[in-house]
Amino acid sequence: MTGATQAPLVRVAVLNWNGGDMTLRCFDHLAASTYPADRLQLVLVDNDSHDGSVELVTEAHPQVEVIRNGANLGFVGLNSALVDRKGADYVALVNNDAFCEPGWLEPLVETLEADPGLGAAAAKMVFAPAFHEVVLHCDTFRPPGDGRDLGVQLHELRVDGEVVDDLAQFPAGWYGIEARPGGTMRWSSGDAVVRVPVPADETAADLRFAELMVAAEADKQVELRSGRYRLRASVGPEPRRVKVPLAGPAFDVVQNAGSVLIEDGFGADRGFMAVDHGQFDESAEVFNVCGGAVLLRAAFLADVGVLDDRFFLYYEDTDLSWRGQQLGWRYRYVPTSVLRHLHGASGGEGSDVFHFHVERNRLLMLAKNAPWRLALTQAIGFVTATASYVRRDVLPPLRHRRRPPLRHVRNRVRSFLSFLRLLPAMLVDRRALRRRRTVGDADLARRWMTREAWSAHERRVAVDAGTVDDVVFPPWSDMAGS
Repeated sequence: MTGATQAPLVRVAVLNWNGGDMTLRCFDHLAASTYPADRLQLVLVDNDSHDGSVELVTEAHPQVEVIRNGANLGFVGLNSALVDRKGADYVALVNNDAFCEPGWLEPLVETLEADPGLGAAAAKMVFAPAFHEVVLHCDTFRPPGDGRDLGVQLHELRVDGEVVDDLAQFPAGWYGIEARPGGTMRWSSGDAVVRVPVPADETAADLRFAELMVAAEADKQVELRSGRYRLRASVGPEPRRVKVPLAGPAFDVVQNAGSVLIEDGFGADRGFMAVDHGQFDESAEVFNVCGGAVLLRAAFLADVGVLDDRFFLYYEDTDLSWRGQQLGWRYRYVPTSVLRHLHGASGGEGSDVFHFHVERNRLLMLAKNAPWRLALTQAIGFVTATASYVRRDVLPPLRHRRRPPLRHVRNRVRSFLSFLRLLPAMLVDRRALRRRRTVGDADLARRWMTREAWSAHERRVAVDAGTVDDVVFPPWSDMAGS
């Protein structure tokens, strides 16, 4: 930012809970920001870490202010920096597993400075590594009583000898992770694509190799393709490593280009898992912002409030955004502000904690913000879906005197009971918000609610993972104005 006018004061808050070197790396990137250093407050909000990560950051960056919460308060522990803003004009929230580019902040500030009606500006988040694609093709078989067409098992993925399973992506042709003796694996469906992660700063001249440890139900041939490279390999019941050269330049994959709210009340990352071809290079207004990389106006926080500390983590940013929408605030996605994100590194995505809070907090958010018919329909649908999981997963093993898998059903029951406990407080907040709101449900529905934002494939993946109920709900437009 140039000119004689003093740059706005920005407070950048990063939440930490035993983040170790990852949190230090986040602050290394923040300290390299090109925004005027005398107008930048870097704040580490710590949720009672015991791994030395606070000392690691302050030793390397003594200018960082530390706020110690004294307990693990979840993502809403950031309220410590949002309530006491120390006179800042704007407050940025950055995940400790996100790494900003040097010029990330200026575009966000300039966007909010240009439009006083914007409550927040959202950065573009891409996955931390870049990727190459490897395509697999083989004959399939259908096991008795299974119903799936299965190709080969993928047991492990390495790049230049390093295991990269946690960062790999499986956008097409794969079933979910299954346990096996000594680890896990997943089946392909015959034609499958795996995105192989590589360092984001590699050049086109770098030639890397992926090693896929694969097996099959019987001896068969599998074809593998990466760019111009094609090869055939013989696989069988014993896992073997197949080495594949990774051709051509690596590409980025979008994690979040602003956020959307699906018509039946699920939050979603706009552009999630899309190869970045530049299709999100235009700035756009969005329904809600992701708390992992966002700049919030101080006046917006003063009007709307901060994160709901009863949520602990997940959906707290969508709840905040929805509250602001009802009070007339708007949000803009800014593609020239870029951060790379280790998706799920800090949140334990897929864990019991993840499922409990995602399922509970979505219902809490709807009870507070949504038309009442939508909130009620979703709560009933959650109970109905849980009962169907009991009939599918619990009752058959009991009839055969086997121990049933209870984890998924138990988590859902715990989520719903916690939802019921917090529901009265949500309804009190709902009444207070609706007395203040200036934008009604019908207007929000007309502008923002969409089914096209979530593809059938994305929904199917979410259903298989147990994070979305595979039920049909009446459209939002039938509920608006309630």
